[in-house]
Amino acid sequence: MSAAQPRVLVTTASKHGATAEIATFLAGCLQESAAGRNCGLSAVALPVERGPDPSRFDAVILASGVYAGRWLEPARHYAAEHAAALRSRPVWLLSSGPIGEPPFPPDEPHDASPIAASVAARGHQVFPGRLDKHLLSIGERAMVTAMRAPIGDSRDWDAVRAWAEEIAQELAATSADRPPSPVPSTS
Repeated sequence: MSAAQPRVLVTTASKHGATAEIATFLAGCLQESAAGRNCGLSAVALPVERGPDPSRFDAVILASGVYAGRWLEPARHYAAEHAAALRSRPVWLLSSGPIGEPPFPPDEPHDASPIAASVAARGHQVFPGRLDKHLLSIGERAMVTAMRAPIGDSRDWDAVRAWAEEIAQELAATSADRPPSPVPSTS
């Protein structure tokens, strides 16, 4: 980790945009948090489909929308492809998917624990998501209707902001303990 200015990658797989919006908000909150400002933390949100190289960052938050109790394939593939690089830096997982109050479905994604183990994640946070019927395919609408899933935006922005502060505090506390990582090239 850079001695004074940790760089954080928030990379996400998002099917209908709600998880990507959480990732963008989280990246901003990391930078704007008191701990983030104090240590000069910078964060960027990029889709996993762009294949961002985790070795160019000091820490990574890997996020995925959750459908039918599972992470999206692009996020699972990214975690597997970059497992060695992810294990060598602080990593957190973010799952977005439960909707309504109480959250539906109430369970954690089936594949979150194995992914967390494979990348040596420091933590896993599940945040409520958004279900907008207008963005769904005909098949997805049928499933939502059959499951009686609640429609609407259940995202908790205050909870995302609080988690960003926790992560920024941890990174600020450990940033001086590691040698600087290579500066990404602009090519």
